[in-house]
Amino acid sequence: MNLMTTSSRRGRPRSFDRQAALEQALLTFWERGYDSTSVADLTAALGIGAPSLYAAFGDKRTLFDEAVTAYQAKYGEFMKRALDEEPTARAAIARILREAAVAYTEPGHPRGCLIISAAQNTIPASEDVHERLRAIRAGNIDALQERIQADVDAGILPGTTVARAVAVFVGATIQGMSQQARDGATPAELEAVAELALTAWPT
Repeated sequence: MNLMTTSSRRGRPRSFDRQAALEQALLTFWERGYDSTSVADLTAALGIGAPSLYAAFGDKRTLFDEAVTAYQAKYGEFMKRALDEEPTARAAIARILREAAVAYTEPGHPRGCLIISAAQNTIPASEDVHERLRAIRAGNIDALQERIQADVDAGILPGTTVARAVAVFVGATIQGMSQQARDGATPAELEAVAELALTAWPT
């Protein structure tokens, strides 16, 4: 995909659509992972030269950080929306799991979740990339725990419920669904996983 456009005005420098370039970089990192994506891969995917890439985004790491932020805003917001909009923790988590089954398998982009898969096999030099994604995942677990604990405190869930354990279980289920999606699982198969996971909900 070549993102370069030329002006009809003679002598005007060529430019490119930065937002479209960022989206293409996001998809490349999502498909290949951070360390398996080279600058050459990025320039080929974006259809620009390395100098243009560096001028627009800085180095590879800076571009990855921006791609992660863009991913969260465009593809990863379903968890936050469910936690904000649903009346109970169970309803929110049921929605998250069901929407993950669809989001992780829908056509038009790589399967699974970039936050889960992009730094699974990082080299020591990329430890900070792994740590950033780990921190995002940990923050998601904390958000789940906070919502579950609120229902425990309100008497909606039994007082014996260990909110942290339930949140970690949900997080593990989501991470497993992402990997299964990358391995070729169908939406129906992941929806079945979601329903089975909900049978473990505290009653």
